[in-house]
Amino acid sequence: MRSTHVSVVIARPVEVVHRFARDPDHLPEWAAGLAAGEVRRDGDRLIVDSPMGEVVVQFAPDNPFGVLDHDVTLPDGVVVTNPMRVMAHPSGAEVVFTVRELGSAEEFEADARAVAEDLERLRRLLEG
Repeated sequence: MRSTHVSVVIARPVEVVHRFARDPDHLPEWAAGLAAGEVRRDGDRLIVDSPMGEVVVQFAPDNPFGVLDHDVTLPDGVVVTNPMRVMAHPSGAEVVFTVRELGSAEEFEADARAVAEDLERLRRLLEG
């Protein structure tokens, strides 16, 4: 299984980026590959209308280390673990998302492009 790291540098403090990115209310604003519509809460689980259909998202517990890992349970029951971090960078914060190859090479490349677009949208939102 191949993986690649997609990242973006955001000229904002790590804490600001981490707080915004993990807030379920903001997911539809920047995470188009995950949240295409309403986000509902069920305890610590999020029920999300996504481009793939209704999915369940569960983030790692809130933490001071910038870890935004999250499991996504797809409509067919498959659980995909998505490693994601917000780290200090000399220009503010760097957000790194690990994309893993789960299907064809073409799907892997498309997933990496979609994540890059989502992270760029996050950067634009936070930098204004």
